[in-house]
Amino acid sequence: MTPHVVVVGAGAAGLVAAIAAREGGARVTLLESTPDGGRKILISGGGRCNVLPSESAPERFVSDSPRTLVRALLGGWPLREQRTFFEQHVGVPLALEGESGKLFPASNGARDVRDGLTALATARGVTMRFRSPVMRLHPVDGTWTLETPGGPVLADRVVLATGGLSVPSTGSDGAGLGFARALGHVVHPTYAALTPLRADPAVHVGLAGVSLDVAIEAVSSRERARSRGGFLFTHRGYSGPSVLDVSHVAVRSQWSGATRAIVRVCWTAIDRAGWTIRFAAARGLVATAVAAHLPQRLADALVRESGIDATRSCAQLRRDQRERLIDRLTAYELPWTGDEGYRTAEVTGGGVALDDVHRATLESKRAPGLHLCGELLDAFGPIGGHNFNWAWSTGWRAGLGAARI
Repeated sequence: MTPHVVVVGAGAAGLVAAIAAREGGARVTLLESTPDGGRKILISGGGRCNVLPSESAPERFVSDSPRTLVRALLGGWPLREQRTFFEQHVGVPLALEGESGKLFPASNGARDVRDGLTALATARGVTMRFRSPVMRLHPVDGTWTLETPGGPVLADRVVLATGGLSVPSTGSDGAGLGFARALGHVVHPTYAALTPLRADPAVHVGLAGVSLDVAIEAVSSRERARSRGGFLFTHRGYSGPSVLDVSHVAVRSQWSGATRAIVRVCWTAIDRAGWTIRFAAARGLVATAVAAHLPQRLADALVRESGIDATRSCAQLRRDQRERLIDRLTAYELPWTGDEGYRTAEVTGGGVALDDVHRATLESKRAPGLHLCGELLDAFGPIGGHNFNWAWSTGWRAGLGAARI
């Protein structure tokens, strides 16, 4: 018997799940609420789409589920095989960006990735139904009924790939999380992850647009995260890959009962001892010595916040002034007050517990015949293609698993 698999959601995980289910021999229908699907693919990487990282990093993923499951699910479809899939089957050559270790389409066009996946799905025989949101799904005598505006759709197996709550303008509305809860799954509390932080009042609005590479750390009483990379001052607060990578600690500290997270930034690669030596050897203005290693506007702001007059020379620095300035240069405490939320979050943290699904097929342990993948599941990785790596890996495994009866 050829099973009918219905995939709900034509995002990264859903498109790959549909292709994999066809690969496994199933008849496949893909239901998508938007007119075209893959909208997060289109906006990712500034419109370039960071398809994959050059190396997998399961140890950097965040999950309230067992870490062994994160590693197992990421390893189900190795990176080299994913790259081969995109280059040889999707028809999108990938190019390594040496500085960042990220793999982008050689064309630098995210649309090539989305269109390539939809074209491959169609060529493989997937029936695509856009503008078809699923309002309800329920099992009936070993099959599934999915209620849509165009009438019910019957399926032998269902793959839920509806995403989370991040960037709702792309169609992410959390519907799949609601379906999972209704079917008895454990859903860990969801939250905006990889999201910019806000400062109210915006004390650094005068630095908006200043960017640089930093080392950053966020610490609460329950967790800690570190990152190194780009930092951007915005009109509302702070962004850039380094901020996004640690933002979950700040976000979670606001509702988890942890102490409010402290976010500290080291603005350069120079440590305390190095700055002490530099100030001792410098003969010009303090601001000039700092600006030799930092953008001028930021250098001026740090000197001013340290209570040092703009005309003071390094030779005139008192010990207490020097120590205050070095504190700000090496362990600056960001005055964050909140975050940008799901509106601009790269991903949704939390989700369906990984131990609620069978690792080999991603079939639900609570609702047989239902497979879950992508952002619905309780795991996310850092900036740099790792979340696409998760989407492709779990989508492929769920699609193949659903095709097996």
